[in-house]
Amino acid sequence: MSTHAKTADAAPSLLARGIHRAGFADERQFVLRVVQPALVGMIDGTVSSLAPIFAAAIASNSHTALLVGFSTALGAGVSMGWSEALSDTGEHTGRGSAVVRGAITGGMTTLGGIFHTLPFLISNVHKALLVAGCVVAFELLAIAWVRKRFLDVSLGSSLMVVTVAGVIVVGIGVGLGAS
Repeated sequence: MSTHAKTADAAPSLLARGIHRAGFADERQFVLRVVQPALVGMIDGTVSSLAPIFAAAIASNSHTALLVGFSTALGAGVSMGWSEALSDTGEHTGRGSAVVRGAITGGMTTLGGIFHTLPFLISNVHKALLVAGCVVAFELLAIAWVRKRFLDVSLGSSLMVVTVAGVIVVGIGVGLGAS
């Protein structure tokens, strides 16, 4: 057996052991209680924050976009965390603690918005927009990979769906920022 094949075979068992050590009965439980809330947050944080950040960058400057990005990411994180925690106690659905799911969703929403806000530390707004676009592309790839790995969604299909949402939201932000 090749080294690559041994590594490929070992990876699922390492993940399974990690999931079990973290207190989950199986991967399905891990997906319901961690992966799904994290994906909801990351997708929301990545996509929903694009319009206000890009609108602020185009209408104003990098500093304003940075402030708008941080406030959007933090506000959306609190909102999404609260929404997830209040939407399901977890008792009937098996989705686990509402507080834990809310924290995961809120944290990932915040991270999803902050990653592409950080490029606006660059004072040149055109360079910052370019870097932010690259960061968004990386975020979309990460989301697509997680969906492929844990939800058995094809990478291409996942990229297309999330990218379409991102393009729509960026279009809104650009349109409003240029008005």
